[in-house]
Amino acid sequence: MKETNNTSLLKTSPGTPLPLGTTCSANGVQFSVFSRHATAVVLQLFNSASGNDLSGEIILDPEHNKTGDIWHVFVEGIKAGQLYGYRADGPYRPQEGLRFNKNKLLLDPYTRGVTGNFNWDLSDARSYDSNSTEGDLSFSTLDSAGGAPKSIVVDNSFDWGDDRPLKIPMKDTIIYETHIRGLTSHPSSGVSHPGTFQGVIEKIPYLQQLGITAVELLPIHEFDEHEIMRKDPTTGRQLSNYWGYSTISFFAPKGRYSSSGSMGEQVQEFKTMVIALHKAGIEVILDVVFNHTAEGDETGPTLCFRGLDNTIYYLLSEGGRRYKNFSGCGNTLNCNHPVVRGLILDCLLYWVIEMHVDGFRFDLASILGRNQEGKILKNSPLIERIAENPVLRDTKIIAEAWDAGGAYQVGDFPGRWAEWNGHYRDDIRRFWSGDAGMVPQLATRLAGSSDLYQKNGRAPFHSVNFVTCHDGFTLHDLVSYSTKHNEANGHTNEDGTNENFSCNYGVEGETDSETINTLRTRQVKNFIATLMLSQGVPMLLGGDEFRRTQRGNNNAYCQDNELSWYDWNFVKQHKGIVRFTKELIAFRKRHPCLRRTHFFSGEDTDHDGIADISWYTAAAHEPDWRNDSTSLACLIDGSYPEISGDVTDNDLYLMFNGSEKALKFVLPKLHSGKTWWRALDTALTAPRDIVTDGKERPIKPNRPYRMAPRSVVVLLSKP
Repeated sequence: MKETNNTSLLKTSPGTPLPLGTTCSANGVQFSVFSRHATAVVLQLFNSASGNDLSGEIILDPEHNKTGDIWHVFVEGIKAGQLYGYRADGPYRPQEGLRFNKNKLLLDPYTRGVTGNFNWDLSDARSYDSNSTEGDLSFSTLDSAGGAPKSIVVDNSFDWGDDRPLKIPMKDTIIYETHIRGLTSHPSSGVSHPGTFQGVIEKIPYLQQLGITAVELLPIHEFDEHEIMRKDPTTGRQLSNYWGYSTISFFAPKGRYSSSGSMGEQVQEFKTMVIALHKAGIEVILDVVFNHTAEGDETGPTLCFRGLDNTIYYLLSEGGRRYKNFSGCGNTLNCNHPVVRGLILDCLLYWVIEMHVDGFRFDLASILGRNQEGKILKNSPLIERIAENPVLRDTKIIAEAWDAGGAYQVGDFPGRWAEWNGHYRDDIRRFWSGDAGMVPQLATRLAGSSDLYQKNGRAPFHSVNFVTCHDGFTLHDLVSYSTKHNEANGHTNEDGTNENFSCNYGVEGETDSETINTLRTRQVKNFIATLMLSQGVPMLLGGDEFRRTQRGNNNAYCQDNELSWYDWNFVKQHKGIVRFTKELIAFRKRHPCLRRTHFFSGEDTDHDGIADISWYTAAAHEPDWRNDSTSLACLIDGSYPEISGDVTDNDLYLMFNGSEKALKFVLPKLHSGKTWWRALDTALTAPRDIVTDGKERPIKPNRPYRMAPRSVVVLLSKP
């Protein structure tokens, strides 16, 4: 037994090395943590989240409390809700990458919850003395426990009822990318618990009516939202880490996103949100950041991984003193080290098994394929193991197939990996902004990007298509600004991409010009229509369906305020766009020929006289792909057997006029007894721009269809 500083007694036993993290039982809690190079590990228990209110301390004996590289102990008489942290002692040789410092309280890498006041004082968390002339080579004797976050023992028991993964096929998936706080923090949201998991639950009726099948949530793992010290130079308002791409703890949902409490309640509230979304037929996809952590470079705080085993968890350079920075955020996780690989897989399994999530979007996923020297591996063990793990086989895995170190691998992720298709975004933007010579690219992206995904046996649904996402302009801003306006971020407008392929159509920003606003509205509809009519998986940026604006800011990562929050007043103001999006999603769901599992062949494989897809000019001729045309049409065969088995679809004729002039499109002839009916024309005003099922308007036969400038038209064949 170990006597603590408050004279209480804790009864302990050696425990077992696995599972890592904490495990609750009726008699107490099992603790287990990895550290290969530590010479001593101490488990500390705390009474409160703030300060250094220590209630117990257990020095782990290497002879009895260590198996291999795992330090472990069972502590009787404690239970869920207990706060704890580790201290690891060992060699402090920064030149070799060893930065052990027993003065720094460390989070458990496997903790299920993190507490504190969410404005932690990390000034004492650096492992070096910030006042020393030796910089990061010096040693800090300051104790960090007073302001550091602490781990929480969480009981995973939860009544899931009959909740099961929805297993919606990728081909039928429609993703809505959103942010937990951004969705409901604005006063106009009308929810009782703004900015929380509960707030998302309150918005489920809206999401369900919109018709999306999955929400893709920006990072919900615990992070330090106050790590940014800058202020908005235009208002003096303090900036913050709003997006959350700076993870502190990969297993822990963010406490501030919980309305019911942050002492473990955040886990329960997250699970409650998942159940509610599943009942509404909506899957949950998490944006996960396994490429770096919040500890940053050698000048950053020591919170967890650096203090437990720096040389294992990170890619190091200059003998170990510096950090390789393929993330652009100061450090890079050593993803293909077997220990780190195990951590990532354990984490994914936890979120699927214990938290019931349906999929993951991997931020800067190319880093997952780098070896311990930072080189891209041809066959990354981690990327392969994620795809092949038997528990994860029904889980959606989506790669952001690039990183900040120069890797760009769109189309190159193997097997069942889907990818954010950056080529789709750029090509569709360039076509509608009027760039010449983009018709071939438009055709390729509409057809599912076979140039990227067919070569290695993948399918159209491996392409996650998007025009906008959290990183960049909103759709409203894409048609309202020609350049970025990021002054509020405090980087003198130097942050954020300069290559936006956007257009303001005559006035930068908002305008009272009816002509410009009419054109902008049409372009918004053109982008949404193109997205929903393309083969692949469409991803809609949350709020684009009611023209949410960030006033030209294309990198709002630090704007936790009205600039980023969804102003729900726009739902009424732009109700025509909301209706258009809703009806277009419903149209996509009605027509399986838009959700193919194989690429088009261009041949008449079902012998009905129509190829599975045929391409046309406005004059109904075969296109000359080498010219600078700005228009295109295609006929999709609705009876192609691959589409839906015994169910046949309508033939669809999609027409795209990207020019500034009206064009007459000659319509292809149909089999006898059928005529063309108009379902959609983005040049028309609501509600004629898109009609509900059965309300299509017949097109007079043998007459060309006059398309307005910059518009999309969809016709379908009916008797």
